Amino acid sequence: MQPPAHTVIDMDELFEQVIVGKLTLPNRLVMAPMTRSRANGGLVTELTAEYYGQRAAAGLIITEGTQPSVIGQGYIDTPGLHSPEQVEAWRRVTDAVHGGGGRIFAQLMHAGRIGHPCLYPDGALPLAPSAIASGGQIFTREGKLDHPTPRAMTLADIAATVEDFVAAARNAMAAGFDGVELHAANGYLLHQFLCGSTNVRSDSYGGPVENRIRFAVEVVGAVADAIGPERVGVRISPANPANGIREHDSAEVYPALMRALAPFEPAYVHIMEFDREITELVRAAWPGTLILNPRATAGERIGSAVAVLREGLCDAVSLGSLWLANPDLPERVKAGGPYNEPDPAFFYGGDHRGYTDYPTLEAG
Repeated sequence: MQPPAHTVIDMDELFEQVIVGKLTLPNRLVMAPMTRSRANGGLVTELTAEYYGQRAAAGLIITEGTQPSVIGQGYIDTPGLHSPEQVEAWRRVTDAVHGGGGRIFAQLMHAGRIGHPCLYPDGALPLAPSAIASGGQIFTREGKLDHPTPRAMTLADIAATVEDFVAAARNAMAAGFDGVELHAANGYLLHQFLCGSTNVRSDSYGGPVENRIRFAVEVVGAVADAIGPERVGVRISPANPANGIREHDSAEVYPALMRALAPFEPAYVHIMEFDREITELVRAAWPGTLILNPRATAGERIGSAVAVLREGLCDAVSLGSLWLANPDLPERVKAGGPYNEPDPAFFYGGDHRGYTDYPTLEAG
């Protein structure tokens, strides 16, 4: 259990240094990626720079999901990294974080079938490994709309999408990021290729496990070649049912994926945990740095973070809503709390409220 407010306990593991790629993180408290939907027109703002800059004390910040292409967008008001204007806008964010002594990776997220024609100027269908709808809906300013049946990607589409990831990663470097995290979790495009219920292809990208992991491996390899493997992380979420995913062979898929990625020597793998046994399988198969967002109830997150580090299950821990509501989270952890409670009413969209106005301990 998380200790009561103001109770000081031994948190040494959280405040040890750890190597990620060529970075030495000053602590093992990573800020997890969290969609905030405040990028009107795909452009982050000065408010975004303030938000991330306030949290520069994190060992590493991983940004909200950022589309590598127009067709990669899955939600309204999410940022991109596929235009010069977006690169320039993100530079204000990286400057703010680096000015505060922090480190920041851009999460590159192609939503795949979790998209909608209303998001794209040409009204195109979203892309996916197979023409299977998610069964879910997208929130728009006009209300909720059903996700359509996506268009199954051709081999040319697959090759072009790999290049979209590469171009976005290069743009991230131009914007001043320390690296990129490739999103292969939460039911988005790379995850859709991994999963047998969303990938029913009969070519070399579908069928057996070695085929279904192929696209993710190609993306990681191409991005690593383009910007250096030490600047590349990969996020996975084994057994996660989000966005209509139904995995039946997670225990086979993810160790195989780890073995295939290991030769590229990416900076880290980042697990959003749903199944501890599969986490342990991934840990055994992965020779590099592992970041874990441990499965825990709201009141147990800090305690769980300490526990998984002590068990040797990971090398760093990522936390989400605690960072959202506590810009000075390391200081609060050292003090044993108290912690601000996040307000879900302001998670997505809006202005500074529930974004940059959470108080620090000092401001109290």
